[in-house]
Amino acid sequence: MFRRSAEFNGTANAYGNQTYAGNGATYQGYGAQQASTDPSTWSVGAPPTTPVSTAPMTIDSVVQKTGLTLLVVIAAAVATWLYIGDIQNGTTLADQTNAAQLSAALLIGSGGAFILSMVNSFKRVISPALVLAFAALEGVALGALSKFFDMYFGDGIVMQAVIGTFAAFAGTLATYKFFDIQVGNRFRTFVIAAMFGMVGLSLLEMVLGLFGMPIGLFGTGGMGLLFAAAGLVLGVFMLILDFDFVENGVRAGLPERESWRAAFALTVSLVWIYTNLLRILAIMRGD
Repeated sequence: MFRRSAEFNGTANAYGNQTYAGNGATYQGYGAQQASTDPSTWSVGAPPTTPVSTAPMTIDSVVQKTGLTLLVVIAAAVATWLYIGDIQNGTTLADQTNAAQLSAALLIGSGGAFILSMVNSFKRVISPALVLAFAALEGVALGALSKFFDMYFGDGIVMQAVIGTFAAFAGTLATYKFFDIQVGNRFRTFVIAAMFGMVGLSLLEMVLGLFGMPIGLFGTGGMGLLFAAAGLVLGVFMLILDFDFVENGVRAGLPERESWRAAFALTVSLVWIYTNLLRILAIMRGD
């Protein structure tokens, strides 16, 4: 997703000069005025044109956009949780209706969020509206998923996963800053390859499950615990990539709109960590 950002990948530097591939030379950026040697283009008494300036991306702008995005996720999750009624024994008509609502919310939310995540990942110019729409659909899916885990496992499993998610975020950020972690190309390639690998294995598990031959990656056994733990570690690595993008983006003076790209990435990473923590906590309870 970060590679879709033209500014982040060197097509513009921190000084506002436009660069072009091939010779590495810099040219005047948009809005810069060049002197004309053609007298016919000269004007007398015309007010000077003021170039339009774009506010740069800052830590504050990233925090604000990320906070707003997470607020939408939480609000949609809470609304979905409250809308779906409890399922007692699954035999009454009310229980069946609530189960159908839970399944529909999970399907629509996760499916819509996945589609918008692909759109946001491949758009060169990030769209705040699409990021917030993704957050709303992701919240619907998380609300239904959290309701499911709460009904079947209870004992505050959802709150424990929420606290663990933000603890992982704070711990990763502190480690990144205090130990001055430098993200290299090998690490970045490893994380991306591992992420695609886990997504591919998840899809394979879903397909095999339809034919009654699951591998056990989503189960409650040792294989399921190992897969969830690997997903949790990968989520932490994804956060490190997010922090690296924000730090380099602020240093390079990226436009403020790129704060939405960072907010989207951080939201995806936090959701990834949360869902894997839910699975780990459920498996550890041994039910």
